[in-house]
Amino acid sequence: MNRLCPLLLVALIVAVGASAQSQTTLPQAPGAIVTNLTPKPGPFTEPGVAVNPLNPRQVVVVFQVKAQAAYSENSGRTWELAKGVAPKHYKISGDVSTVFDNKGHAFVSCIAFDKLGTFNYWGHGATRNGIFVRRSLDGGKTWEPELRTVIAQPTKPGIPFEDKPYLVADTSKSKYAGSLYVGWTRWTLTDSRMLFTRSTDDGLSWSKPIEISQVRGLPRDDNGALEGFDGAVGPNGTLYAVWAFNDHIIFTKSKNGGKTFSPARNLVHTAPAMFAVRGMDRANGFPQIAIDPRGGAKGGPIYVTWSDYRNGEVDIFCIVSKNHGRTWSAPIKVNDDSVHDGAEHFFQWLAVDPVSGAVNVVFYDRREYPKNQTQIVVLARSDNGGKTFTNYAWTSKPFNPKGVFMGDYLGLAAWGNRVYGAWPSKPTPKSKTVLQVGVADFSKP
Repeated sequence: MNRLCPLLLVALIVAVGASAQSQTTLPQAPGAIVTNLTPKPGPFTEPGVAVNPLNPRQVVVVFQVKAQAAYSENSGRTWELAKGVAPKHYKISGDVSTVFDNKGHAFVSCIAFDKLGTFNYWGHGATRNGIFVRRSLDGGKTWEPELRTVIAQPTKPGIPFEDKPYLVADTSKSKYAGSLYVGWTRWTLTDSRMLFTRSTDDGLSWSKPIEISQVRGLPRDDNGALEGFDGAVGPNGTLYAVWAFNDHIIFTKSKNGGKTFSPARNLVHTAPAMFAVRGMDRANGFPQIAIDPRGGAKGGPIYVTWSDYRNGEVDIFCIVSKNHGRTWSAPIKVNDDSVHDGAEHFFQWLAVDPVSGAVNVVFYDRREYPKNQTQIVVLARSDNGGKTFTNYAWTSKPFNPKGVFMGDYLGLAAWGNRVYGAWPSKPTPKSKTVLQVGVADFSKP
């Protein structure tokens, strides 16, 4: 397991100037800066990004493995690696996500375990594992030594494996403000379940988990399982949640701080959530959800993004609800290349800017590489409520992901027309990954 040097101030800026522009015909993301967070290649994947709503100059990026974090105190101009993020008493930790709460405290959640069960059948032969949260009171610079347990399974026959948690914070001014939520997949020997828990004391303690799906899925990390929880909170404290199941995106909401949920229902029919992409160990189109908090007590439009291959190639899609989830638009294609051009676009992540309302989506893009072997990172942006998206190149030099695990997702956050993305890349064909963070600035004309 590679261990990063935590004292290094990381300022390895990747050029995005005229020489790089010739490698793509897409317009460059305005004010684009790309920084290598990891000084040397390693097994770095699955990032998350969060901006402090009380001090937007503070940005945190988390990634695996083990669970790690970097922070910026100047809106992403420079970054530094943090210490003491991973659980100390487990061999492996990952599946990270991060949020800031309404007090300006940063949190990172992760799973931790000693070894996996049977390949893709994680509940079979599972050893001790759990979901854990750590808190930072200074914008991600230092992390408290106290590791807070969301749920933990001791080693014994037949235990489940807790997987793919995602952390959500209520930063509204509602009576549920300050609440933290975690949704995740529980793998058992016989099925997969979508579980949920909440904390009302800054992550110190967590409620007894509840199932928020009325049905259970198949027990393998593949199509037919319940996977890919994501959530968003409106200004009145309503929590909206989505995940993937049986070629559908499932939607539910809670109006009482996560105590109970509306019956989960199919939102849109998709192609299978898991699919093959050339050169990748695995790829998926799990959904994300975000809300524009402007627009009254209940907030503005709600957006859901995902990827699937209904057009033959893998494309990114977005649907919009203007009535708080009752009805939804037809799917809108986010990547703006031609339909049926055969190009793959995947590992999307969604962020709605709470200041401007702009909709931002990051993803890997292969439109200019006909053999679908190499990819760049693209940022798509909509300023008209998701009706249309303009695509920008966030990186320009393509890389081939073959030979390494690229994870399951990228990371994205936005504030005040500054957008922050994080992704794994490969500096050479035979190297492992480096974790990169990109900044794009749409605040200037």
